[in-house]
Order: sequence, then C-alpha cells, then structure tokens
Amino acid sequence: MIRALVSMLITGVVFIGLMIPAASADILLIEKVKERMARDLPENGLKMEDVESRFGTPAERHAPVGDPPITRWTYDDYSVYFEYELVIDSVLHHEAVVREANRQQD
Repeated sequence: MIRALVSMLITGVVFIGLMIPAASADILLIEKVKERMARDLPENGLKMEDVESRFGTPAERHAPVGDPPITRWTYDDYSVYFEYELVIDSVLHHEAVVREANRQQD
C-alpha cells in the first residue's frame, strides 16, 4: 500500500512538472531524454550497498519515514526510494531532464 502511494505521489509530481506550456517538439525531446536517462537509474530490487557502490554516494540521505520504512537518497539528477534496504523506485528530477534536453537542442 505504501509503495502504491509513493509511486502515485511521485508520478503526480512528475506529471505536474511536465504540464508547463511547451511546444510539442520540446515535449517529444523531453520524453526521449527522459527515456534515455531512465535507463541509467538504479533498478528495483537493488540493495542500498549495491546502489552506493555502482552510483556513488548520494548528495543527501533522508531519514526513513513510515512503516515499512521508506528512505530516499537524493542524487544530482534523480532520487532513489528504498523500502527497508531495497530499491522500490528511481525517479528523474524534472530539472535534470529539461537541462539535458536543452543541452541536446544546442
């Protein structure tokens, strides 16, 4: 139940961020960039120690919340959510996607 709520919350935040006015070409570029960047995120089921060894030390580690405990690690371009010690979701930050899309347009 917590997983579903966290997933819905994250999805809602991402969709709200994408609802800013933009030309359809920009949105298509952002979707392509997001798809490419998502391939480089930690996969579900990885342990915390594996994430840290493969992706480095996070910029910030947030304290666990709720039961079961959900922990968030924040990296520059994405956040990783854990239930106990396992990844349950990895989410790109909207700003990182837009920054990368702008870089590709130039």
